[in-house]
Amino acid sequence: MWTKIKAQLAASAIDISLLRTNRNLAILFYSGLISRMGSMITYVALPFQVKELTNSFLAVGLIGAAELIPLIVFGLYGGMLADAFDRRKLIIFGEVSALALSVILLINAQLAEPKVWVLFFVAAAFSAVNGATSPSYNAVIPRIVAHEDIPKASALMGLRWQVAVITGPAAGGFIIAYWGVSTGYIIDILSYLLSLALLSRLTPFTRGGERKTAPSISALIDGVRYAVKRQDLMGTYLIDLAAMFFAMPTALFPFWAESLDAPSALGLLYSAGTVGALLVTLTSGWTLRIYNHGKAIIYAALAWGLAIALAGLIDSVPWVLLCLVIAGGADHVSVIFRATIWNQTIPDELRGRLAGIEVLSYTVGPISGQLRAGGMAAITGLRGAIVGGGLLCIGAVAATSIFLPKFRKYDSRTDPYALHEREVRARKPESEG
Repeated sequence: MWTKIKAQLAASAIDISLLRTNRNLAILFYSGLISRMGSMITYVALPFQVKELTNSFLAVGLIGAAELIPLIVFGLYGGMLADAFDRRKLIIFGEVSALALSVILLINAQLAEPKVWVLFFVAAAFSAVNGATSPSYNAVIPRIVAHEDIPKASALMGLRWQVAVITGPAAGGFIIAYWGVSTGYIIDILSYLLSLALLSRLTPFTRGGERKTAPSISALIDGVRYAVKRQDLMGTYLIDLAAMFFAMPTALFPFWAESLDAPSALGLLYSAGTVGALLVTLTSGWTLRIYNHGKAIIYAALAWGLAIALAGLIDSVPWVLLCLVIAGGADHVSVIFRATIWNQTIPDELRGRLAGIEVLSYTVGPISGQLRAGGMAAITGLRGAIVGGGLLCIGAVAATSIFLPKFRKYDSRTDPYALHEREVRARKPESEG
């Protein structure tokens, strides 16, 4: 019996073998882990500082508004850049730019009266950098790993993000409480320096003779047309947008911790969802045996909305955290299957532009969701914004899925785009590692 249980656990465990066999993937994993841990401390410190300076629901929510337009503009442009230039150089440029912005935050924090407008400016600039460079991170995965290894690589990239998002905010909450936001910004700066040291060891991703598409409006339109004509891709975008816009409560965490009479739990609120995501990642072997990815994404988004709504009804810190853990696990199931659809079905020559659209789909929702949460809380109160958002998420996801039959029926074993990409990659030389 124990032998059978051990075999089942082994079959469900995440496969980390690519970190030993694929040098470029390992560098991206560890450098991203380090810099993300630092940036997550800033992720907690920045809205905390806005709250301390303004004591306003709306002001904290407006951070999302400041981030939204730069993300849309630079996300789309960043996708074109990823199809036109060396993705390695774009990734390094993003880390250098983020380092400079963290330095600005540190300088502002040293002022006798820190400027709120600087916090909003840096939030917008971070969003622009993220939009310009994230498509290169996403688009490079199919190039550096074999087609059949893409689900494994997606799980590893998810693990990198989750470990950082669990430890970063928890550490950030502790650091801010005892040493202040300046210390948090200093640690973020050091994390970017370490990340850049690792990224300098990456080998180029480009291939000789590869066709490049220069950034232009027509190139962008080509990418958008390709996405629109594929209902399976549109489903991945729209379902996640609906879920994150209506049920992302991040902007309310500083006020939520206060309402629970547990200010020290602020970092735990930020980290709880990622604990759930990490649990899913560590047992993600089962996802390799699921082929109906569209249905899995829909069910996961519905579970996310339900868990958030339940969390808003509870006044006990442990139970709120448990609901957020469940919500985070459900969301990451969606993340795994969305990434698999994208990386297994989109041609490399369009991968950057489509990655730009993907960045918008999974970041515009949470950012605009902050504005929704802050504005709704100002009208209905904290509980109304959380519970109402969860219920609105359920309704929006259900309604969206009804109108996307091809997305609901997506099967990676029979989908023509997945089959075509498998054949194309089988004819190419072995992926760069």
